[in-house]
Amino acid sequence: MPKPASWIRRHPLVSYFVLAFAITWILLLPLAAGALGWWPYRISPHGHFLGGLGPLLAAWIVTGTSLGKAGLTEFAGRWRRMSAFWLAVAGLSPLLLFLASALVLRLAGEPWPDFGKLANPEFANPGWILGSLLSAVVYGFGEEAGWRGFALPRLQSRRGALAATLVLAVFWALWHAPMFLYRFDLGPGEVVGFFLGLLAGAVWLTFLYNSSGGSILTVAVWHTAWNAVNIVGMVVSVGVVALMSALVMLAASVIVPVWGPARLSTGAKRTFPE
Repeated sequence: MPKPASWIRRHPLVSYFVLAFAITWILLLPLAAGALGWWPYRISPHGHFLGGLGPLLAAWIVTGTSLGKAGLTEFAGRWRRMSAFWLAVAGLSPLLLFLASALVLRLAGEPWPDFGKLANPEFANPGWILGSLLSAVVYGFGEEAGWRGFALPRLQSRRGALAATLVLAVFWALWHAPMFLYRFDLGPGEVVGFFLGLLAGAVWLTFLYNSSGGSILTVAVWHTAWNAVNIVGMVVSVGVVALMSALVMLAASVIVPVWGPARLSTGAKRTFPE
C-alpha cells in the first residue's frame, strides 16, 4: 500500500475532493445527528459555520503535501492577487442584485422588504448576528479557497471552462448533502432548483475568478457578500432572495454565449500550473 502522502502527490484533485467532503461531513455530523434524533445532545445551529472549513483545510493539506512550501507560497499569492475593478464588482454586485430584485418586485405590486423584522428578538441578538456573520465569512472564504482556489484551475487544465465548471458544480452540490438533514427542507423539485441555482453561481464564480486573473480573494469576497445579503434577505423578503437567484441564472445564461464556454472570461482561463 502506498503511503498517504505519496498517493496525494499522485492524485491531488481526487485527494482534495475526498478530504473536503470528509472534513465537512465529520464537522457537521453532530448537527445532522441531532436533527435526526440520533443523540439527545442539543447542538447550537451556529455550529453550522464549521462546515466551511472543509474545502479550506483540504486545499491547504493537499497543496502542502503535494507541492510543499513552494506550493503554499503560490497558493497564498493568489489570495493577494487582485484587481480593484473586479474586487468592487465582487463586493457590490450582491447588494445591487438585492436592490434590483426589491425594485422589480415593488413595480410588480409586491411590498418592499420588511427590515423591521430584523428587530424581532429572534434576530436582534448577539448570537444570531455573530453566528450569521461567522457563517457568511467562513463559508465565503473557506469554500472559495477550495472550489475556485484549488479545484477549478486544475479542472480547467484539461477542460474548457464550462466543462470544468459543470464537473465542479456536481461535486459542490453533493458536498452540501449533510445540510439537507438539518438546514434545508426541499422537495424533489426544489432540489433541482437548488442545483440549477448552484450551477449558475458556479458559472458566475468561474467568470469572476478567470476575469480577475485568478484572484481567490475576489471570489471569496463575492461569496461572503452573497451569503450575508441572503441571510438578511431570508428574514426581510424571501421573494427578493428567489429573484436574486433567478438573476444569477440569467447572468450565467449570458456569460456562456458572450464570453464562450472555452474560457468564461474577459481574458484567459486560469489553469494550474500557470
